Amino acid sequence: MFRRRPPLPPFPPGGVLVGGAARDWLRGVAAKDFDWMVPDPAGAAHLLAGALGGSAFELDAARGYWRVSAAGGVQHDLVPRPADVEEDLQRRDFTVNALGVLPGGRVLDVVGGQADLRARRLRMVSRGNLRADPLRAWRAARFELTLGFRLEDGTEAAVREVASDLAAGRLPVPAWERVRDEVHALLRSMDAARGVGRLEELGLLALTVPELREGQGVVQGGFHHLDVFAHGVEALHQLIGRFPDAPVPLRWAALLHDVGKPRTLMRDELTGRTSFHGHDRVGAAITAQVLTRLKLPGEDVRHASALVGAHMVPLPATEREARRFVHRRRALLTDLLAVMLADREAARGPLSSEASRRAYARGIERVLAALEEQPSAPPPLLRGEEIMALLGVPPGPRVGEATRALAEATALGEVGTPGEACAFLLAWAAAN
Repeated sequence: MFRRRPPLPPFPPGGVLVGGAARDWLRGVAAKDFDWMVPDPAGAAHLLAGALGGSAFELDAARGYWRVSAAGGVQHDLVPRPADVEEDLQRRDFTVNALGVLPGGRVLDVVGGQADLRARRLRMVSRGNLRADPLRAWRAARFELTLGFRLEDGTEAAVREVASDLAAGRLPVPAWERVRDEVHALLRSMDAARGVGRLEELGLLALTVPELREGQGVVQGGFHHLDVFAHGVEALHQLIGRFPDAPVPLRWAALLHDVGKPRTLMRDELTGRTSFHGHDRVGAAITAQVLTRLKLPGEDVRHASALVGAHMVPLPATEREARRFVHRRRALLTDLLAVMLADREAARGPLSSEASRRAYARGIERVLAALEEQPSAPPPLLRGEEIMALLGVPPGPRVGEATRALAEATALGEVGTPGEACAFLLAWAAAN
């Protein structure tokens, strides 16, 4: 059932290979992250570093944890070997992770993990273990998706129970950084859209991104055939299908691009038609709140939020408009086009047609052609001091406005020399 097993790395003295690396080795999958239990982590780390040509450093002095970084991004973590290895394995989350490998390939299996591996079954070691660290509920969804295993019925019921108890405050919510890491591991999957649906089925999405669930049952009509929630999930699916290397912030932007619609819903009493005016602006703010709560880096929060805020910008109908589009959104451009394309391809409602999709594609082509023609912003024709002297204004907002106006005129090809720039600014100042 599984592929031929890859060679094992050299074992540190007294070492037991545990965790995901042991599981993956039994599945015939080459690992890059190895977890070891060893009697002497410091000594074993230096020996392993020498054998692999890597570097050893201490991770946690109080607990005696060490790490070895080797070529090709391979990493070995070493922790003190407990007095009873089998007892330690029985405290793990799932049976497929409660396996140990000894030198020569002998396997320690105290909870039936190998049988579950063969059956592609994800089964908890115990209900108590799952509840001892509620993050394991998110990990169950992630493993089910990324390993291609099926949650065993009793384990699924226990995961749902953990989600319910978390929502009710009967269990402590894990640190957001830990939740984020599990969700991001799921989002990086090619099947991330199904993973989002699985989080919803298990009761975990309400604990992670409740704002996304507000779109359930919010019918859109027009270009859309799905409600707001399902459309966001489908947009994520469309994005990954076209851009499989899309980074996580871009995936968040696709998933959340319409998250502002439920809070901006307006219904015309006479026609019954719905509208969502300003949902891009509201959605950008919600996206920032969601990703800040999940402890994403500030730059990623700002980027994803800006993409959501800009996804409704009309595509250009002319070459000149395309140059302006590129100039005004250069920092977002390729990711913004990806989100806009995913949004359009996820909409197959009655107003959507092959002709409308072709027109949309032509707009994107105009932008890409303008970007190819001008891959970077033209250098400024005048310095700030020159602009102030020309217009006779002191430092302040007026100088910034003039600088931006001149930069856009330069990008559009309306001015190309310092003399033309001066004439443009004098005319601009007179009109503004």
